[in-house]
This record gives sequence, structure tokens and C-alpha cells, in this order.
Amino acid sequence: MTRYDRFDSPLGPVIAIAGDEGLLHVDFVGATYERAIAPDWIHDPGAPAIAACREQLREYFAGTRTGFDLPLAPRGSEFQHRVWREIARVPYGETISYAELAKRAGAPGQARAAGAATGRNPLGVVVPCHRIVGSDGSLTGYAGGLERKRGLLELEGALQGSLV
Repeated sequence: MTRYDRFDSPLGPVIAIAGDEGLLHVDFVGATYERAIAPDWIHDPGAPAIAACREQLREYFAGTRTGFDLPLAPRGSEFQHRVWREIARVPYGETISYAELAKRAGAPGQARAAGAATGRNPLGVVVPCHRIVGSDGSLTGYAGGLERKRGLLELEGALQGSLV
């Protein structure tokens, strides 16, 4: 059974979608790959994964949480999963380039492919793809919008040396 909820954040409304295994999708409403709510989904703010996500995002935006401990169940290819696992390892307040991400995911020289997988990350903020930047430090490619990417990196104190 798929459950969902929408809730507010300082950077705009968020939608969280969960299946029986955990969170399937967390992103800003209006993001490039926002999932449309299917008619058979249940609006359930109290679903455990969704309630935990809402609380942990609240703590993150309040500056009291630097990582997430949530049940995740994203759907994607094996390569996408490798990229998403490496994104999840980038520490709070730090950034890496798409080229470095590709290298860490076992695909050196495939920054564009790593960028495409990053763009399809269904768990925005929770799997912190906002921490992936251009090789020159520029803020590029964020499905939630570059203003939100900038806002997330400012919250984490990670903009030093980045080209805005």
C-alpha cells in the first residue's frame, strides 16, 4: 500500500511517499521529477516512515540534525543505486563534484552518467544530492531548483568556495 503526505519546510512544501518497505520518494512539491499522486494512494500523515521523515526534516531545517535515519526503498537501476549510496556518504556541510561522485560509484570518467543518476534521486534532501556540485564548485543541476540547492547548502554552511 502506498501512503503519502505533504508538509511545509522553510524551502517550500515537501511530499513524502512511502510503501511497505520504506520511503519511496521525498522531494519538494514542484520539483522536476515530482511524483503525481495516484488515485489508489492513501493520504496518511501518521504512517511511520512519513511521520519519521517529517520530524527528521523538521530537525534538519532547525539545524539540530545532520543526517537521516529513515527506512528507504527507492526504485532505480543498479547504477542509480550505487550513485545514490555514494551521495548518502557525502557528509553534512561538504560537497563533492559529479566527477568525484562517478569515481566513488565505480564509474570514473562518467560524470554525466553520475549527474543523470543524481538528477533522478527520488529522495531529495534525505539522500543529499544538493551536496553534488560542478567541478569548479558551481551549483548546477538540482531537480528541486537551484535556489533550494543554494538554501540547503547555506543551511549546512557548505557554500564557501562555491560559485553561485
